[in-house]
Amino acid sequence: MAGIDTALEFHPLNIAVMTISDTRDFDTDTSGKLLADRLQAAGHKLAGRVIVKDEIADIRRQIETWIKDEGVDVVLTTGGTGFAPRDVTPEAVRPLLDRVMDGFSVVFHLKSLGTVGVSTLQSRALAGQAGDTFIFCVPGSTGACKDAWDLVLAEELDSRFRPCSLVGQIPRYRGICP
Repeated sequence: MAGIDTALEFHPLNIAVMTISDTRDFDTDTSGKLLADRLQAAGHKLAGRVIVKDEIADIRRQIETWIKDEGVDVVLTTGGTGFAPRDVTPEAVRPLLDRVMDGFSVVFHLKSLGTVGVSTLQSRALAGQAGDTFIFCVPGSTGACKDAWDLVLAEELDSRFRPCSLVGQIPRYRGICP
């Protein structure tokens, strides 16, 4: 049966959070704050938190920096996944990915269907792997970030989740986490 096996050891990840917005700052960025708070409450380390403008070059530059940083295992982005003219997160991130994680978008949409109904269709949520770094791009609303973390990422990024989690694909945990 799928779930957290509390008899197993928890292995924390180093997770960076990027808010993509032309209007938010750290005082008004409730989505980035939610993700940072949630990941730390789960026992992970906040490896960095930034806010960048909805510009392809700015988004790529920061993600490329984190991909090269061995101290960052996972990047969570929030914002820029919709259909507004300035929403360019998927266009910025997709070319950086070595592998696309198609299942993330499917599972995210299935889960958010229960909270926002068919409005989930307005999200172009995306995930994949660039080098050894996993990248998850979720919508900018605080509710969508809550759905993404609480209903998908909290388990998938927990080494105790069975039958398996992504933690076993992080280089320093290969062989420790099946």
